Amino acid sequence: MKNIVLILFLTVLIACKPNSEEKSKPVSIKEDVSFLADDKLEGRQTGTKGEKAAADYIAMRFETMGLEAKGTDGYFQQFLFKPKTDPHQEVKYNVKDGDSTITGINVIGFLDNNAKNTIIIGAHYDHLGYGAEGSLYRDKEQQIHNGADDNASGVAVMLNLAQKLKSANTGNNYLFMAFSGEEMGLLGSNYFTKNATIDFQNANYMINMDMVGRLKNNNTLAVYGLGTSPILKQVVKANNANFKIIENESGVGPSDHTSFYLADIPVLHFFTGQHEDYHKPGDDTEKLNIEGMALISGYIFDIISDLDDNGKLPFRKTKNESEDVPRFKVTLGVVPDYLFDGKGMRIDGISEDKPAQKAGLQKGDVVVKLGDSLVTDMMSYMRALSAFDTGDKTKVVVKRGEEEVEAALEF
Repeated sequence: MKNIVLILFLTVLIACKPNSEEKSKPVSIKEDVSFLADDKLEGRQTGTKGEKAAADYIAMRFETMGLEAKGTDGYFQQFLFKPKTDPHQEVKYNVKDGDSTITGINVIGFLDNNAKNTIIIGAHYDHLGYGAEGSLYRDKEQQIHNGADDNASGVAVMLNLAQKLKSANTGNNYLFMAFSGEEMGLLGSNYFTKNATIDFQNANYMINMDMVGRLKNNNTLAVYGLGTSPILKQVVKANNANFKIIENESGVGPSDHTSFYLADIPVLHFFTGQHEDYHKPGDDTEKLNIEGMALISGYIFDIISDLDDNGKLPFRKTKNESEDVPRFKVTLGVVPDYLFDGKGMRIDGISEDKPAQKAGLQKGDVVVKLGDSLVTDMMSYMRALSAFDTGDKTKVVVKRGEEEVEAALEF
């Protein structure tokens, strides 16, 4: 029955290809994100019919805006791969089609301003289907993971930027990309950097948006990659009138900008933070902050405008902070608030039947001590956690409002 519904859905999609009158009508951020995070796309898992339907939609949007097709087959750049069985092995691309092979599809549109350099603006559009590897949903009954924030939100903002840039800032060309295979290990962006469909020597810088749909009331926005070119920190600060910016200089992180940084291209990555619905079926459109997404799109547009006459930005290597992350054998069972800039580690969500829940910890608690270790930030929290093994018992101290609460933990 699901396949029949999807076929009917795709038929409607093709039949609804816009006419010339509709081509001039802009599509809203809400319309784009609602389409991509609809149940009909069944979670957009890489290689599925739902992901292909999303790819067709994005290609149609590129065509509607008059972007030039810049894939290897129209707007599409397909790549075949076998999923990793060992997390340390490299994925092999372009294997023969057959058992265990998956086809990913990058969707690529180009705005040619006859400029020397090209800015790459991207967001991944794949997600977890009915709960692929990486899902944090623990119920036995399968449910669709729509990934409205992760990452229909980034694609919708990318499409909104394409609409804005059609008639502004002609100092660069623009390559707009929707990446496949991000959830399986940055596969689409990695493949593109090794098989670019433009002259990669003329790539200026890359902007990535991943989970930009849940801007909180305090307007906190994380911006990564500030150290990847000398001018970026200044430009990000100078154009900010609305956000509380959490700065991160590193060009390495768990999203597609990393692939471009590793190819010596300056990057900026935008992120509004994790939440309790991350990688769960509850990540749906109605929970998004659409006005916040529009605000972020405007902010990125202002940054691009400021850099329009700067020529090609110089690249600078940054410290790989992920190399300093301690390894740990246990988990507290919480979603950290990565945008918290106070002292301690703020809890943004609690997982069922895990040590934190059993100890009575609550969303909003700020962990200030774990065992004998003081917790002042995310890194000190991870160092403290790395000292424990399964079965260990200890104490945790959290700040709850103005009070400090101590609780017993067992890992």
